[in-house]
Amino acid sequence: MELQVSDNGAESWEEVMLIYNAALKQISTKLEILNDEFQHVHKYNPIEHIKYRVKTPKSIVKKLKRHGYESTLENMVKYCNDIAGIRLICDYTSDIYSIADMISNQSDIKIVAIKDYIAHPKDSGYMSYHMIVLIPVYLSDRIVDTKVEIQIRTIAMDFWASLEHKIQYKFPGEVPEHIQAALLQNAKMVSELDARMMELNNEIQKLAGEEGEPEQ
Repeated sequence: MELQVSDNGAESWEEVMLIYNAALKQISTKLEILNDEFQHVHKYNPIEHIKYRVKTPKSIVKKLKRHGYESTLENMVKYCNDIAGIRLICDYTSDIYSIADMISNQSDIKIVAIKDYIAHPKDSGYMSYHMIVLIPVYLSDRIVDTKVEIQIRTIAMDFWASLEHKIQYKFPGEVPEHIQAALLQNAKMVSELDARMMELNNEIQKLAGEEGEPEQ
């Protein structure tokens, strides 16, 4: 990769990676605090666990070439929105939108783009809630607004997506039709399961609330 100056002022690959890793640390800490606050207020954690990663140089170069861009630091920062990625796994679909709202309400986070693949799944059946955000990274001599991709999904959605990823890796050309059909059918089952589990949880919470009410 050519070492040309990027939009965020970084002059080397190492400095760019330092900035993206710092962005992940900052947003991870912020999300953990929000999760702790939610537990304090509502006695419930909407985030089951957090996964995060920075794309490898090979993946970044491959993506740039696929979209017809030269492999420069400037193009990497400008055109790759998912170099820094964080995935939030939760129990219920309602948690996804609660978490998205909490993130959107942070004054120092700017929302760049949102793709709701839950309301509008991909043709393959893929479901997830994607946000591209800018988070400030405070360096010694400047503040760098850095893009981070956030994916929010339920445990069932994440299980499905993990299997799809493995299938795409096994069949880099074209996935056999019967496997595509099975994936789509399973995606519908995941959606139904998530809806039923959320309904059951709501009923449990309702009954627990009624039992906890003082007698008149």
